[in-house]
Amino acid sequence: MPEPVDVLIIGAGASGAAVAWSLADTRMRIVCLEQGGWVKSSDFPSTGRDWEARQNGDFAINPNWRARATDYPINEDNSPIKVANFNGVGGGTVLYAGHFPRFHPSDFRVRTLDGVADDWPLDYAALAPFYAENDRMMGGSGLAGDPAYPPKHPILPPLPLGKAGATLARGLNALGWHWWPSDSTVASAEHDGRAGCINLGHCTSGCAQGAKASTDITYWPHAIRAGVELRTNCRVREISTNAQGMAAGVIYYDADGIEQFQAAEMVILAGNGIGTPRILLNSASSRCPDGLANSSGLVGRNLMFHPYASIYGYFDEPLDGYRGPGNCIWSQQFYETDPARDFVRGYTFEIVRGHGAINTAISGTNTGRIPWGAGHHAAYRRLLNRRTGMVAICEDLPEEHNTVTLDPVLKDSNGIPAPRLDYTLSANSRRMLDHAIARGYEILRAAGASDVGSDAPITIGGWHLMGTARMGTNPARSVVNEWGRCHDVKNLFIVDGSIFVTSAGVNPTSTIQALSLYIADQIKQRLANATLFD
Repeated sequence: MPEPVDVLIIGAGASGAAVAWSLADTRMRIVCLEQGGWVKSSDFPSTGRDWEARQNGDFAINPNWRARATDYPINEDNSPIKVANFNGVGGGTVLYAGHFPRFHPSDFRVRTLDGVADDWPLDYAALAPFYAENDRMMGGSGLAGDPAYPPKHPILPPLPLGKAGATLARGLNALGWHWWPSDSTVASAEHDGRAGCINLGHCTSGCAQGAKASTDITYWPHAIRAGVELRTNCRVREISTNAQGMAAGVIYYDADGIEQFQAAEMVILAGNGIGTPRILLNSASSRCPDGLANSSGLVGRNLMFHPYASIYGYFDEPLDGYRGPGNCIWSQQFYETDPARDFVRGYTFEIVRGHGAINTAISGTNTGRIPWGAGHHAAYRRLLNRRTGMVAICEDLPEEHNTVTLDPVLKDSNGIPAPRLDYTLSANSRRMLDHAIARGYEILRAAGASDVGSDAPITIGGWHLMGTARMGTNPARSVVNEWGRCHDVKNLFIVDGSIFVTSAGVNPTSTIQALSLYIADQIKQRLANATLFD
């Protein structure tokens, strides 16, 4: 049996890496269990010409498509939005696009401002220093002065706009709408041993060059050098508790499939909005028949995605194609609630690049833009490298009927019950998507697009998993307190996106990591004055 440790972290992705690095300076014995392994950069699809095919195979963003040995299945039959994640060191940051916006100050006060959902138990100011610290560790690129935010100072210069960004910026300018160079974790210049981006390929296939800041190449090298132990291919089944109701450690399966028990003084969950409730619900016992830390009944409830709309246009002049980071500029013109609209809250437009050769052919034939027979090749040539557009990331309001539960039949390769999703796209989200598509068409036409179209919602758009173990000061209405400690189990902490109270209208990774660093700081302060478990 492994020796007991001071801190046991479950998950080596965005949040697990950040909290491990931050706690390393306490000199406690820290172990992180990750169910996946290290991914070699030479294995990324972007190193080969078949990268588009592999995005639908062994590097697909959906675990049910990918079906690697390190994945677990998800029953998502009752959800129009399908999950995107990655199991391995670095977690979802291995395959994310590198968009790195912060939440707005208003996102923490939606009940006060708009009368919906709930306010967070902390505010933007509390996270601001940790946003900045995380930018330093991840190597954020961007441009100061964005009027949509309080002052912030990116570490690296902004990424080039490229042909796609410059083209859509012209359309936004013509309409008089906000746009700004994106905050991104794709390095525009050398940072912490990583070279600047050379437009090697599509970022969501994994960055073989290492310009994109996934936590396997940012936080983890520093954490391991500081003494943190990272065990890979270790799948956690459940968290065990002692007679006092405190977390005693975890039961997991090692790389050989052998059941192990790791004792710990403190356990930190760093999964995601699906993986974390899965473990808590599977940790039910006679003391906690409804799952661990679930006296509120809210573990697994209030699942939030970001409903996505994809709006695209074809232009007469050649653009970037797929080359370059897909996060050159954004617009938050429609981010805040406007009483004149028929929905509350709002969304961000993120300008993207285009398609590669294969996806140009697939999308062109599927939409009828490329006919079969005579004219096929000429039509294809008119579309190749002529497409660009945007995605609208729409804020998803928390609703208790959107849930993660344990499937009664489906199990992973170790016999652990798989998560089941029950999710309904709200009427508010549908109206927001309609608004975003209409405005996106306006931008594209103002920029000179000759042909426009959209996909709404993107049904594989479940990149962002939030809300299923929400934060709050009232134990009856939340799972963790205002600094990440479970109300029911005083040595159990959660640091991932499951603790989000609301989803905002931006990618969550920057805020997930800022929260992880904030919670680590709160732990260290309470360790210093011996009040951590009071």
